[in-house]
Amino acid sequence: LSVILGLGTTWLIFFFRGFKYSPFFCSDGIRTSIHDFAVTLSVVVWTLVKELIFPHVETEGLKVPDEFEPTFACCDSSCKTFFPDDCEDQAEAAGTRSWLVDFGDLNGKGWAPIAAAGPAILAFALCYLDNGITWHLICHKSHNLKHGEAYNYDLCLNGFFNFVNGALGLPWLVATTVPCIIHLNALAEKDRDGNFLEVQETRLTLFFSHLMVGLSILVLNVLKLLPLPVLYGVFLFMGLSSLPNIQFWQRFLMFFQQPSKYNKTVYVEHMEKKRVHLYTVLQICFFALVFLVQNIKAVAIIFPLMTLLCIPARLFFLPRFFEGWELLLLDGEDERIEEWMEAKEQSVRMYEESKNLTNMEASSDDDDDSN
Repeated sequence: LSVILGLGTTWLIFFFRGFKYSPFFCSDGIRTSIHDFAVTLSVVVWTLVKELIFPHVETEGLKVPDEFEPTFACCDSSCKTFFPDDCEDQAEAAGTRSWLVDFGDLNGKGWAPIAAAGPAILAFALCYLDNGITWHLICHKSHNLKHGEAYNYDLCLNGFFNFVNGALGLPWLVATTVPCIIHLNALAEKDRDGNFLEVQETRLTLFFSHLMVGLSILVLNVLKLLPLPVLYGVFLFMGLSSLPNIQFWQRFLMFFQQPSKYNKTVYVEHMEKKRVHLYTVLQICFFALVFLVQNIKAVAIIFPLMTLLCIPARLFFLPRFFEGWELLLLDGEDERIEEWMEAKEQSVRMYEESKNLTNMEASSDDDDDSN
């Protein structure tokens, strides 16, 4: 049942989103509304399917506390031990920790702040890279965004709120790449080929969406009704919907496509196919290595370092296999690619002009000899 709920949620979201360019219903407004609220409609439908058709089948639900309070339960009033792991014989918790973390209470481990400095640097590198990657993906020139850039301001705010979250013992804030892309797509007007025409740039959508997340604490009993597989289906949709715009995924599909049917991109038109495939294989190796480190508990703490090492790998390792112009076509900025294309066209024109001039001179010499 969990598989049906998850895959059904994903399928129904794509089905509803397909109404935008369909001939069904009587107006564009209705079709657009169904497209925009596809996720909400799908979650409601499959939650009702679980509750009304399969009420006696147990599925994992969303874990929501009964009250709005810290979830760290204490074994005693000192709150230095965790219930129930550290006091299995105890029937119930003595209480929960205070809202603010006591930075001076090191639990007798004075070396802890020094030892935490190393992992803190790795965590900072991960946050920095995550923010930077997300920012560059969102602000890509093909999205036709008009407002100015505020990357450094955003990074400062992120650091400030991470400090606040740390003081409250809450998880850190990081840039959620896939939801940001989904949000961008929701505000974008596209043509039938998926190209961005314009984006409605506003802060109101983010403000109200996060306001509603905060207000969700008032309906905790309703949130408990959400089956976890349904939420997994939403996450699966978020991942699948962002794949077509990722160049790596497009190049990966080229392994299974007829060469004459490849998308007409600059690297397909100017590079040998085996060179493009080699670049994709190396990327798969990098991804597999990062994924392996992330999922092995003994070395998972160096996961941010592995992500950071992708930068020197691109700068110093890949140039051993590819020419500079090849790397430019594969992952360069649009402006530099356009400059390269113009330089190439100019070089071809100069070569053809030089060749024509040489042929004309040779023809003139032949005429002189015949005379």
